[in-house]
Amino acid sequence: MFDNLTERLSNSFKAIQGKNKLSDENIKEAIREVRRSLLEADVALDVIKFFIERVQTKAIGLKVGEGLNPSQAFIKLVEAELTEVIGGQNESLNLSTQPPAVVMVAGLQGSGKTTSIAKLARYLKEEQKKKVLVVSADVYRPAAIEQLKILAEQIGVDFFPSTVDEKPEKIVSDAKKQAQSQFHDVLLVDTAGRLHVDEQMMSEIQILQKQVNPIETLFVVDSMTGQDAAHTAKTFSDMLPLTGIILTKTDGDARGGAALSVKHITGKPIKFMGVGEKTDALEPFYPDRLVSRILGMGDVLSLVEEISKKVDHKKAQKNVQKMAKGRFDLDDMRDQLMQMQQMGGMAALMDKMPGMGQIPQSVKNQVIGDTESSRMVAIINSMTPKERNHVNLIKGSRKKRIADGSGTDVQQVNKLLKQFEKMQKTMKKMKGGKMKKMMQQMGDMQGEGGMPDFSKMSGLGNKKFPF
Repeated sequence: MFDNLTERLSNSFKAIQGKNKLSDENIKEAIREVRRSLLEADVALDVIKFFIERVQTKAIGLKVGEGLNPSQAFIKLVEAELTEVIGGQNESLNLSTQPPAVVMVAGLQGSGKTTSIAKLARYLKEEQKKKVLVVSADVYRPAAIEQLKILAEQIGVDFFPSTVDEKPEKIVSDAKKQAQSQFHDVLLVDTAGRLHVDEQMMSEIQILQKQVNPIETLFVVDSMTGQDAAHTAKTFSDMLPLTGIILTKTDGDARGGAALSVKHITGKPIKFMGVGEKTDALEPFYPDRLVSRILGMGDVLSLVEEISKKVDHKKAQKNVQKMAKGRFDLDDMRDQLMQMQQMGGMAALMDKMPGMGQIPQSVKNQVIGDTESSRMVAIINSMTPKERNHVNLIKGSRKKRIADGSGTDVQQVNKLLKQFEKMQKTMKKMKGGKMKKMMQQMGDMQGEGGMPDFSKMSGLGNKKFPF
């Protein structure tokens, strides 16, 4: 996410890296490079001007805090101002009303609006324990109604049926009555996607918004469109009383222009980010955490939350105890790969780890990707239980059978077996005392409620700047 911006900003700070003091000259050079980085990231010009002016004003006479060198002090200033520009504090959904709380979602066609509703429904159901009803008022696209129905079934939330022959206002009115009678906490309303902002379509959604009177009106915008996303959101915001933004497709956005521009241009907060295609790939938007990731400092808090939600802790503990005895088989390797996939894959985890912004892309490319990870799981699944426990049995004819069963070739099976052998050797080295010591450290890191206490890990107790 935003890899290009992270890399360019890292280069920008080289102008002041290693300097004993901040001077007008090296500050100007650093600011000039920061401006160039933001321009290349497709950040809106108004936002860049506002941001640079604030940094420039505060950088003059900047006092270096205790424990920081001049370059770190400047980066800390950039971090604070960038956080302020993109929203300051996290703003959650406002559902404080007589149930059902109606949340209306609007957006252009292709922005990921219907999928975002499904993601939001799942988030509300699983994270906030809400009873959710979803309804489609998109009477222009029958496929949109069917899509929402299928997604609702997948995530296990209620769906209110509608047809293209009905008026959007009646659809939502009937859905609201059902939500009330069946004690739903939240009603999520999908509206017709627009190819562009035209007068007729905007008039229709304005009428719908007034009649529905939702407590939240969210606008879904595709981050891949850069600063255009912010300007489109601004046009909608001028015509509709938007309460927030859902920024989609951020996992494929290397620039970050939309994320850095939307709040300043529209005055509306980004409330959620779509970080993948799956229905669980929606994150609440925390400006400070995002800026930390952009500046290459990682996002430890989100990483901890991700691990706490998606890792099977009992299975993980069992595996550690098994490894302490020097035992590690292909079943264990498959479990690790599948848990990594549940957390968004290695790339998503690396994005949240401190210092990863400084690792060259060539090194990152060597990390196991999502496609390769799925292939490795398929290969292991094509083995018999006996083969997974006794890898030495896997010879010529067995390799061919496993390759055929997993849709791969013998070369890829050999590659997996070599990677497994390396991991197995590493685990054997950790046998006994070393593994027990690591388990003790894991126990010491447990904070209240079983959450890891990252302050006990070297380098993470106090936020370190990797530049």
